[in-house]
Amino acid sequence: MKIRQNIRHFAAKKALTMPVVGDIATEKLVDMHVRIFGEKADPARREEREPRMEAFFDCTFDTYVRALEEGFTEAKAREITHVQANFDFYNHGWTEMMEFPADELEDHYERYRDFFERYDIDIADPLGDFRTREIPDAPSTPERLDDPVHPHAEGGFADDVYVEDESGEIRVGGRDEPEDVDVSVAPGVQESDVDEESA
Repeated sequence: MKIRQNIRHFAAKKALTMPVVGDIATEKLVDMHVRIFGEKADPARREEREPRMEAFFDCTFDTYVRALEEGFTEAKAREITHVQANFDFYNHGWTEMMEFPADELEDHYERYRDFFERYDIDIADPLGDFRTREIPDAPSTPERLDDPVHPHAEGGFADDVYVEDESGEIRVGGRDEPEDVDVSVAPGVQESDVDEESA
């Protein structure tokens, strides 16, 4: 998958693993992801999907922290959570929200199979053991799976995590974590504008 990475991602990583601050950062990041993916949804469907996305994304931040604890890089830990979200989008036929084409689902699963199997995660059950709260249902659009339209999907990046930096340069695996990351630039730690590049 191709994702973005900048200093805010490393600040968010630091914040999410801190007491108290982690809860604040999680809440802000969940809100941000609901907004970002909500804007990719069919406008007529956005509002009915938001409660599910809010609960689902909240659980994926536990996945993110666990992946970090197991030694995954920031980019790969975050990619795992995006793969979980795309599994859920696919299951609901929300193809317009997907970040990679439906025919790459298995490829992304296979790359993280060991981690996913450890926590009972699969395409049909994207949260597995990380389902720590009730996840509201939301209407599906299964007819879209017959002829998927992926206006926000980028194919051809299923073999590894590809990271685009602020200058537009793409590298496999992501950048090295900077030293002395300032946690205050993490979403939610102080009031600041948050844009899609922080997702």
